[in-house]
Amino acid sequence: MAPDLLIGFIVGLFVSAGCSAREASQIARALVGANLYGHDSHGVQMAPLYVANLRAGLAMPGQSPRIVADHGAIVGLDGQRGFGPSIGETAMSIAIERASAHGCCMLGLSNTHHLGRIGQWAEQCAEARLASVHFVNVLSTPLVTPWGGSDARLGTNPFCVGVPHEPHPLILDYATSKVALGKVRVAQDRGERMASGVLIDAAGEPTDDPAVMFQDPIGALLPFGEHKGFALAVMCELLGGALSGGSVQHQHPRPNPMINNMLSLVFAPDKLTSREALAQQVERLSAWLKASPASQGSSILLPGESERIMARERERNGIPLARRTREALGACARDLGIDDDLGPVNGP
Repeated sequence: MAPDLLIGFIVGLFVSAGCSAREASQIARALVGANLYGHDSHGVQMAPLYVANLRAGLAMPGQSPRIVADHGAIVGLDGQRGFGPSIGETAMSIAIERASAHGCCMLGLSNTHHLGRIGQWAEQCAEARLASVHFVNVLSTPLVTPWGGSDARLGTNPFCVGVPHEPHPLILDYATSKVALGKVRVAQDRGERMASGVLIDAAGEPTDDPAVMFQDPIGALLPFGEHKGFALAVMCELLGGALSGGSVQHQHPRPNPMINNMLSLVFAPDKLTSREALAQQVERLSAWLKASPASQGSSILLPGESERIMARERERNGIPLARRTREALGACARDLGIDDDLGPVNGP
């Protein structure tokens, strides 16, 4: 499906649901951008859930981040349950402004409805020629087991780093679970099984059935890298949750299924080295790594390169939508009283 057509459709959904045209465009471009980069887990399949949360009062349209602490280079913001694509863009604009003035900024952002693909915020910083590190926690039903445990106690807690470079920045962005929950949902929508070693069921037994994450009692995702991924998830919980001004996971009622807290460290590389020297070092490292003889059937890609390759392909050939995703978008449109004009399904 053509990206522009998909953006227009998603804009229509959120305008009809009560968002301004600008906010609807921010949401649509963030979701379709995730699809373009191949992260369908954070793409338009989220739109019906966002709309449902808006209508249930769990996501608030038209919000701006409220400054709750201001110490110049250190800023605390409350997202007021506003939509992540809008709140995140404003928050990063503040961080960029402060880092440009002071050389660095530490920004805590709490109480925001799903920030989406965290790499988008590192890219926004990199476009301003700033490096950044982002720690995120997820306050929702726990999804990830602690290493050595047998039930879910943590969120998927993304970790992200961005380094400015041309023609595109280097972006590391991943969940601290073996996969994000959205990728499990994509597998379920496509009728596929998960790889082994990713999921356990509610009894703590290994399984490849994605349905265990969407039933009661719920199963759990495993942390990536065993104890190492678990330890990083804990640090994301503490830095992204507690130090952002938000909260960490604990036993309590969870009325909102999609709240993120994030701690972002944004800084100007040229306060430590020149921009020219940084570019030379990136190129030197890239050349050294890519000179390694690639194993059969693979290629060596730096963080962020695979997304650019996927974006070029999907810009040419369109974004595939799983049948269940396409049906859910159509149902959402009809429920909002607007035309379902996306056309036929072009995915499994």
